[in-house]
Amino acid sequence: MLRGELPLEVQDLEDEIEGLTTRVEKIANEIADYQRAISQKKGEIADAEASVERYKAQLDEVKNNREYDTLSKEIEFQTLEIELCNKKIREANNKIADKQREQESSEALIAERQSDLEVKKNELEEIMEETRVEEEKLKEQVKTLEAKIEGRLLTSFKRIRRNARNGLGIVYVQRDACGGCFNKIPPQRQLDIKMHKKIIVCEYCGRIMIDPELAGVKIDKATGATEEKKGRAKRSIRKTSTSKKSTDANDME
Repeated sequence: MLRGELPLEVQDLEDEIEGLTTRVEKIANEIADYQRAISQKKGEIADAEASVERYKAQLDEVKNNREYDTLSKEIEFQTLEIELCNKKIREANNKIADKQREQESSEALIAERQSDLEVKKNELEEIMEETRVEEEKLKEQVKTLEAKIEGRLLTSFKRIRRNARNGLGIVYVQRDACGGCFNKIPPQRQLDIKMHKKIIVCEYCGRIMIDPELAGVKIDKATGATEEKKGRAKRSIRKTSTSKKSTDANDME
């Protein structure tokens, strides 16, 4: 309505913060997994070292070369196990260092986005406070207009609007294209739109399409560009979308 893109910006920031928070939690879990793996490897090293000491002690008691060779191989095997565990520990520590840097980066980004979010929320709150009275009047107009629209059509319109990225359920034709997704509209469908005899929806984005005249927009015939009457900015359509869309839907019945 009168808030422009601020609600979308706030939502985008909240979504990004949520995603970053999830990432930080995932990283923390991965770090914990590596730390558990390190503890396990340290336990294996302790067991292997104890085995090596035991086998070395047994070397003094061997009675033949076969027993000596067997103990020597066990000592060699346990020594290799210790080296392998130490290698795994080094790799895990390197992974932890990488993950900690990634975690710090994500946490810094979260703090930055939270600061941006606070600013946007304050801006939005100020606008809402400044326009509260006007918005209440517009909401009353919306209720009045909605009462005149067939329930099935109103439900469909609200569904379209919820699914639209920018909240616009009704858009006007701009340069032979949908004003919502900007895909080209076939000439016959443009003619159907101008006839105002039935509701025409974009086959790409699902938005209801109307001609510029019905939206209060005049066309520069020389360039094909659209310009709103009374010098209002194009974004005013977005600002008054709820009341205007309801009126347009009623007119198209």
